[in-house]
Amino acid sequence: MGSTCHVTSAADHMMTREKQEVFSQAVFEEAKMASAVERTDDLVREYLIYRGFTSTLKHLDSEIKTDKEKGFRVDKIIEQLQLFIQNYDLTGLKDYWGYLDRRLFCRLEDVYRPTVSKLRTSLFRFYLVSTVQRQNHEKTQEFFQKQALELQGQAEWREWFILPFIPSPEQNPIFAPYFSRQWADTFLVSLHNFLSVLFQCMPLPVLLSFDAEMQRITSFQEESETLRQILFALQGESQQKKDEDIHHRLPAYVQHMDRLGDTELDLVSSQRPANLTTPSRNFFSTFLPQGKRAPAKTPQAAGSSPTQASMGRKDTVANHVVKCKDPAPARESKQVPVTGVTVESSTGISRQKRQQDHEKERKELFSKPIQQNVERKGESSDSEPHTELTSDPTDSPTNPARGSADIGGGLEQPFIKLSQEEYGEHHSSIMHCRVDSSGRRVASLDVDGVIKVWSFNPIMQTKATIMSKSPLLSLEWATKPDRLLLLGSGVGTVRLYDTDAKKNLYEMAIDEAHPRILSLAYSPSGTSFVCSAAAHARTGSAPEATSRVALPVSGKLLLWDTKTIKQQLQFSLEPGPVAINCTAFNHNGNLLVTGAADGVIRLFDMQRYESAMSWKAHDGEVYSVEFSYDENTVFSIGEDGKFIQWNIHRSGVKQSEYSLPQDATGPFVLSGYSGYKQVQVPRGRLFAFDSEGQHVLTCSSNGGLIYRLNKGETGLESVLPLGGHKAPVVTVDWCSAVDCGTCLTASMDGKIKLSTLLAQKS
Repeated sequence: MGSTCHVTSAADHMMTREKQEVFSQAVFEEAKMASAVERTDDLVREYLIYRGFTSTLKHLDSEIKTDKEKGFRVDKIIEQLQLFIQNYDLTGLKDYWGYLDRRLFCRLEDVYRPTVSKLRTSLFRFYLVSTVQRQNHEKTQEFFQKQALELQGQAEWREWFILPFIPSPEQNPIFAPYFSRQWADTFLVSLHNFLSVLFQCMPLPVLLSFDAEMQRITSFQEESETLRQILFALQGESQQKKDEDIHHRLPAYVQHMDRLGDTELDLVSSQRPANLTTPSRNFFSTFLPQGKRAPAKTPQAAGSSPTQASMGRKDTVANHVVKCKDPAPARESKQVPVTGVTVESSTGISRQKRQQDHEKERKELFSKPIQQNVERKGESSDSEPHTELTSDPTDSPTNPARGSADIGGGLEQPFIKLSQEEYGEHHSSIMHCRVDSSGRRVASLDVDGVIKVWSFNPIMQTKATIMSKSPLLSLEWATKPDRLLLLGSGVGTVRLYDTDAKKNLYEMAIDEAHPRILSLAYSPSGTSFVCSAAAHARTGSAPEATSRVALPVSGKLLLWDTKTIKQQLQFSLEPGPVAINCTAFNHNGNLLVTGAADGVIRLFDMQRYESAMSWKAHDGEVYSVEFSYDENTVFSIGEDGKFIQWNIHRSGVKQSEYSLPQDATGPFVLSGYSGYKQVQVPRGRLFAFDSEGQHVLTCSSNGGLIYRLNKGETGLESVLPLGGHKAPVVTVDWCSAVDCGTCLTASMDGKIKLSTLLAQKS
């Protein structure tokens, strides 16, 4: 008996779990459909606005507000039915069910008609039970008076006509089950599931499948990009393993043949003096910076492949063999003299002499005990500098492998720089450079007011060029839809630009007294944006794009609704109105952090639209501010050159503080001919985080620089310089997708470098 009960209980539990999984899947599909409907409604609105059909748009909005299908959201339909029951609105309940029957249920096959009839009967019983439980006997009697002619002929209602005359129906065995909470919950869940499945099975118009198709295409593009980056990484690893396998199979004395044989002499004899000043990939180039080197040492680059050098990794086998070498007189006779940029030819050495040297080398290697070789290896490594860490000579002087090897102490680096491309369509210094939320497009703004919208996958291509008569000072991508771009001007206007249609949708007049739009931030909800407007600079002598006044100027922080295209509210800025330089939302738009010209960081609660806290953060202006990965802290860079992490749960409490060089915080200086200097203060984002928030990308004098964020007081650890620039980098951005990331670094000469990184998982 006990085992039977146990088996039955387990079976019931399994069925319950299966029902829960089916219900969860139904809820997920319902949410997808509701999202598609909402997005399609937005697209129709945009189309009507684009065509100028304002009256049609008004009718559409009014009908959406009275939509009885609630945008195919089942939870809203259930709420509406319950609202009728709570208000004792029997007429409204019947009419609403009749609408659902005519609009939805009539399309079902005849086999489902009994299910619809049972749900309708249960709904009316749910109404009756509610009137009895709330002791509203008038509404109970009213129900039977109005429904008597319709229900008296139905067998399932025959016993229910005595309900108004029973003193305690919840104790009656006939009606007791309907007064239980379990029956009510079961009915509501059954109705919810029925409507969810019905919406899934309904034939949809082609327009509603647009969102799903776009998501599918985006998913394919991201998957293709990920596989492409993985392929690059595997090709590098394959080449490295191939080189290591070949090196392992060679005897020890043969591994040094490239130093002793024909290859070296041919390379030396073929070198020209002009080539000695330019690094190359052969063995001889490693001697150029080290003319006074000990003859027994050989650079690591001779035993490693170009792939290994570009990734900043050591060839341990080559190091072991080179360090085990003991200096010998014969080795000194083969040293190639290097003085300045002139090399003497070695073609006069006879082959017989080289063979004798080979034999001596071989005898030395096999005659010395292994322990002695190990001791010599330790002595050699202690007495000589780390010249084995020579990076790929074909890279720029700021080669990431060399930089990471010097900085990381030989540890495996968190990123591999797979490639670096250049976008050179701008002809003046860059102010802003941002990637959209999908990671497919980039918008860049220069000091001449020219905006370029371009893509980089699969090829770098300009999509749109925006030029304005009035100066442009700021830009920001919209979150929904991600093709829209906000442009802030210097004459008090903000434009909403469609990058696909290449057309302005709106132009909003913000404030004539505060014409400079310094910062824009689009809410993740996609329904509003924050705008920072500032008055003209008090000095007024320096150009707008290259000067920022020392004294704080008046400013406003405004919230605009993107659907009504109207100002929603103005935030209070205590202790007084001040220019807001930078703004940033958290992931769901509930919090907004700002940095101002008075050095104060303000945190706003976007649900209450009020300031949650504020504190003095920097001596001078706040240039850039962002939320951390866990959103428990915010990071800021200020005019005082400090990079500070703040705890948002304790106002004004520093979590960590770092000092950055001036080329990372500004003002940025570009020196020209005849002592001319161009100075630019920060306008765009000065730092950006990777996808996990463990690394930060900052500006530098010749490219971006990636640091590791260490907890505690250990400070920032530089892990990878991106390099590639000839002018100071003034703004950065980091777009991450799975293991691959794209770093954007923009400089004062108008060049933008796009570096593709591969994250190495430890």
